[in-house]
Amino acid sequence: MKTRGAIIRNTPGTYEIADLELDEPRHGELMVRMVAAGLCHSDDHIATGDHAVGSYPICGGHEGAGVVVQVGPGTTGWSEGDHVVFSFLAACGRCRWCAKGLQNLCDRGAAIMTGSRPDDPTSFRLSLDGVDVAQTCGLSTFSEYTTVSVDSAIKVDKSLPLDKLCLLGCGVGTGWGAAVNSAEVYPGQTVIVQGIGGIGINAVQGAAHAGAAHIIAVDPVPFKRESALRFGATHAVSDMAEATEIARSYTNGQGADSAIVTVGVTTGEHIAEAFSSIRKAGTCVVTGLGKMTDFGIPISALELVLYQKRLQGSLFGAFAPTADIPWMIDLYTSGKLMLDELVTSTYKLDDIAQGFTDMHEGRNLRGVVLF
Repeated sequence: MKTRGAIIRNTPGTYEIADLELDEPRHGELMVRMVAAGLCHSDDHIATGDHAVGSYPICGGHEGAGVVVQVGPGTTGWSEGDHVVFSFLAACGRCRWCAKGLQNLCDRGAAIMTGSRPDDPTSFRLSLDGVDVAQTCGLSTFSEYTTVSVDSAIKVDKSLPLDKLCLLGCGVGTGWGAAVNSAEVYPGQTVIVQGIGGIGINAVQGAAHAGAAHIIAVDPVPFKRESALRFGATHAVSDMAEATEIARSYTNGQGADSAIVTVGVTTGEHIAEAFSSIRKAGTCVVTGLGKMTDFGIPISALELVLYQKRLQGSLFGAFAPTADIPWMIDLYTSGKLMLDELVTSTYKLDDIAQGFTDMHEGRNLRGVVLF
C-alpha cells in the first residue's frame, strides 16, 4: 500500500515527506496505522550524520504508538484494532540477555540501525520508486503506516491516549530508568541531572519518584529549568559548577550521590564534569549520545580508583520493555507519572522540520507528530 513518511536521503540532511510503498506484514509482523510519534534527538542525530545508518534513504522515527490494521499470517495473540506502543529496542524474549531480564540489551539491538529486518539484512518493508527505504529501529514512526515486528510492539488498553503513551517507547523509559535503575537513586539522596530535554526531564521524574531529597537540574535554557522544577527538581541552574557547589552544600562537601548525563549532543567534557561532581563511591550515569566518531573522556584514573567512583552507561534506562512499559502505564493512570505535561507542542507530519527546529532552539520538552 501507499504511505507518506519523513525520510532522510543522505546526511547531513533534513527530513522531507515522500510517498512510499509499504509491504504487507509477514509472519511475526504487524501493519500499524500511526496515531502519534515523538520527536527525539536520536532522530536528529541521523539527520546530522552523528550516527551512521546501514543504508539511505531512511524513514525516521522510533518513538510512537498506533492501531493495528493487519496481522501477518500465522501471527498469534494479535488482532486488527489492537492498540500498541512501540519499544525502540526490540525484545526477542529468547536470547541470553532477554532471559536474564535485560531486554534492553537484546541481541536484536545489533541490527537497530541497519534499516532491514533483524534476521535478514536484505529484507526491507518500505521502498521509494523501487529503491529500498531503511526503517529507523525497524519502526519508522514518521510514516502514516508502518510494518513492524511483534518484538517491538506492546499491546495497551484501548481507553488510553496514544498521543501520550507514544512517549513511553524511548524518552520516558530512558530518563526514568537512568535514575531508578542505572543510578539506583534511593530516598534522601542528592542527584544532579545534566541536560533537561525529553530524556533529562524524565530522569528528574524518576529521581523524584525514588525519593531523592535534592534534585539539581542543569540546563542553559530558562524554559527547561522552569519545567524541571514542575517535574520534581528542587533546584535548577544553568551550569555544572553551580550544581556541584549546591550538591556539596548538602553532602558535607562530598558531592552528589549520582549525576545523570542527558545532554542532547553529549561530549567527553560533559561526562567529565558530571564525574567530578559526584562523591566517593558515587555514580555517573551516561545516557546522552554524541557523535559516533568521538572518543575520549578527560577524567582522572586516580580519581576513578581512589574515590571508587562508578561510570555507568545506560541504554533505554536499563528497561525491560515488555514489563516496564506496562508498569509506566500503571504509574501514569494512578497519577504518579506525568505524561500529558511532557508534550510541549504538536505537529502535522508535513511540519516535522519545524518540530526539529523547535527542539534545537529549546522550545520543547517533547514535540509530538499527530497523524
